[in-house]
Amino acid sequence: MEPFLTVFTPAYNRAYSLHLCYESLCRQKCKDFKWLIVDDGSTDNTKELVDKWKSKDNGFEIIYVYKENGGMHTAHNKAYELIDTELNMCIDSDDYVGDNAIEKIKLFWEKNKSEKYAGIIGLDADFKNNVIGKEFNRNLKATTLGGYYCNGGRGDKKLIYRTDVIKKYPSYPTFKGEKYVSLGYKYLLCDQEYELLVLNEILCNVEYRDDGSSKNMYSQYIKNPQGFAFFRKTAMMCYPSIKRRFIECIHYVSSNFILKNKNFIKESPLKVMTVIATPFGFLLYNWIKYNNKKGA
Repeated sequence: MEPFLTVFTPAYNRAYSLHLCYESLCRQKCKDFKWLIVDDGSTDNTKELVDKWKSKDNGFEIIYVYKENGGMHTAHNKAYELIDTELNMCIDSDDYVGDNAIEKIKLFWEKNKSEKYAGIIGLDADFKNNVIGKEFNRNLKATTLGGYYCNGGRGDKKLIYRTDVIKKYPSYPTFKGEKYVSLGYKYLLCDQEYELLVLNEILCNVEYRDDGSSKNMYSQYIKNPQGFAFFRKTAMMCYPSIKRRFIECIHYVSSNFILKNKNFIKESPLKVMTVIATPFGFLLYNWIKYNNKKGA
């Protein structure tokens, strides 16, 4: 019988931390899942490590796929090409699955699933099991991701999507010389048609490492302005609140200053707002440059 869930892990030179995810999957009581590792061009011993795990009787299938390095979003594109289970969940290569999370997801989904829901949104916690940001309101049954953050939500959350839904939307684009596009692009598109069921349980434990993208965001802004400008244009149209759209517009402007793109107002989907946001975007552009140099 086909497992109901694929846990997929994009990995780039993370052989030193990938064992955390593997060991957490081995600890799961419910083994009704596959683990898909998408190796994004690693030069360390990731393949050898995964081959060793594959030779063991783990109680679940391990699938390893290698691709040329292109960034996290391209690893997600590859994963979505391959996933064939009802649900899918990304666990990063330095994180691990929470205690009994697979069983919690399965039981919750079987009880509450409906065609009107794209999947589940749950909690992330740190390695000491402290919830990242804050828990959901106990009365909140369903939400969109954008709606959650626009209504005071905080902190990274764990997303479990229906595979048929997430595959409906375009792949993450690639830009020459760049290796970052926000994963939120597909999630925001999904928000326009579906809600996510709220599971107020810890599903993943995360750590923000010094070599991770979250810790190096100013550098990411400088290195990947096309990717950021692309995402901001989508976010400007998809977020439900005017305040959040204006914030995204400011970021759109700053990315275009980095690009030295003089046509950014003409190319904006919200031209009047972009004109108003331009001086704020210029200030943000200089703030990004300053912090990037300080962190270099």
